[in-house]
Amino acid sequence: MQALTINPLTQEIEEVDIEMKANTLYTFFSSILIDELESMNEHVIYADANALSEKKPAYFLGEQLIIGDALILGRFDFDDVDVKITKEELASLLSYEVNAFYTAVLELLATTDINLYRTFIVEKNGEKIALNTEWVLYMFNIADERTKEYFINELKKVLDTGERVEDYMQKMAQLAMNVAG
Repeated sequence: MQALTINPLTQEIEEVDIEMKANTLYTFFSSILIDELESMNEHVIYADANALSEKKPAYFLGEQLIIGDALILGRFDFDDVDVKITKEELASLLSYEVNAFYTAVLELLATTDINLYRTFIVEKNGEKIALNTEWVLYMFNIADERTKEYFINELKKVLDTGERVEDYMQKMAQLAMNVAG
């Protein structure tokens, strides 16, 4: 099966031919903790869930924050298939420039066991909405500088007091939803 890999250390995209077996992803990432992201149309992005705690490089694929190596396959229904996007198209979607806000927050979060993509529920107008930490970071990244500083300072307090980072992220997601109108 044709796949593409992204190596953020070398900033290279490689075409690989893999055979999907029970241990293929484990072997590729040397980990059993794998994030499965479906932010690309007709594709699936696999990433190492341990990459944050291992302080691997962060980058963006479109607006999707990814940390560490990624393996991209095509997706049809629920099946992995040959990748459809070309190396050139994928390269045009990548940005390795991670701003100071993301860098500071990711450095703080690396000391925790949080997963950027695990969902939690917030409510808006009586409707339950599933969001994740990656969305929270995106929303606070587009805020003004004072709000970013507030977010980072409050996160530091949560870490210092040993409170659950997941609860803090859910609280910040709720605040962002409330401000959104």
